[in-house]
Amino acid sequence: MSIKEVIDALKNVDLREAGINQNVAKMVKDAKFTGGTLTLVIEPPREGLEDVIRVKVVEALEKLPDVKNVDVKFVKPKAQQPPPQFQQPMFTRKKVPGVKHIVAVGSGKGGVGKSTVATNLALALSRLGYKVGLLDADVYGPSVPTLMGLKGERVNVDQFQRLIPLEKYGIKVLSIGFMLPSEDTPVIWRGPMLMKALTEFLFSTKWGDLDYLIMDLPPGTGDVQITLAQNVQLDGALVVTTPQDVALSDVKKAVTMFKEVNIPVLGVVENMAYFICPSDGQKYYIFGKGKVAQFASNYGLKILGSIPIDPDLAQRSDEGKPVVVSEPDSEVSKAFMGIAKVLTETLQKKN
Repeated sequence: MSIKEVIDALKNVDLREAGINQNVAKMVKDAKFTGGTLTLVIEPPREGLEDVIRVKVVEALEKLPDVKNVDVKFVKPKAQQPPPQFQQPMFTRKKVPGVKHIVAVGSGKGGVGKSTVATNLALALSRLGYKVGLLDADVYGPSVPTLMGLKGERVNVDQFQRLIPLEKYGIKVLSIGFMLPSEDTPVIWRGPMLMKALTEFLFSTKWGDLDYLIMDLPPGTGDVQITLAQNVQLDGALVVTTPQDVALSDVKKAVTMFKEVNIPVLGVVENMAYFICPSDGQKYYIFGKGKVAQFASNYGLKILGSIPIDPDLAQRSDEGKPVVVSEPDSEVSKAFMGIAKVLTETLQKKN
């Protein structure tokens, strides 16, 4: 009788009643047939199953030709290693020394006025009496130097090689744009370079004592957002969108991304929400009404404020005269001041 006949007979042994799904044939470590005695060495999947396996094996093999006796021996089962489990990488989120609150301003796509919102929000917080810094983290497309009227300016370092941010309109400002030869110079960096630069902007800059540091993020869900999630202790992020369907589609991804990396979403800012006609003073919802409110409701978010369309806003921005400074009594400025107040109240409740 061949060992193959023995293995084939064991393949039909059913141990499911004992809660064993493993094939008995695969448990056999050695087999020997001598003088009518069939000796098997079996390694069970775990201890305590020996008696059940012995009975089933003897029943299956004692019917084979020339088998007069079946002797089943067992070896101690090897320790079962638990299946490997995915573990979330551990990162240490640090606070920026001297900064009480860090708020990121993001969006799902470009062209929704994110940088304009970040800049004017920082200035609105300053008007409320807070010490404010503005960090342009949109490394590939820095807009803050233009918006703040600081194009062509350069930053210096102190004796400890810390960057010294520029100051304008009462707030401290830092941007990669202050370090490029010209505004036409592209930043061609891969992720590691980008992450290193952003980390230095935060932790190797002489920010001093600030109540708020507003960060203008690049659009999308890329390296900058991931770097912040891993390294910086943020109070939260607010997302900017317009009422258009294409903008709302992308901002949903941004909200999901912030939640995935455990950055609280503080609320939504609706830009270009409506137009106030100069002739009759009526509001006209050019891009539709109620879409942003529905989106915020679906995602459990609140709208921090709605900013009207201002035909002169683009011109003032290009001139480096933010609306909160140049037209403090305009409807747009009042909207930004309202957003700043709601943001401070939201963070006070959160803390």
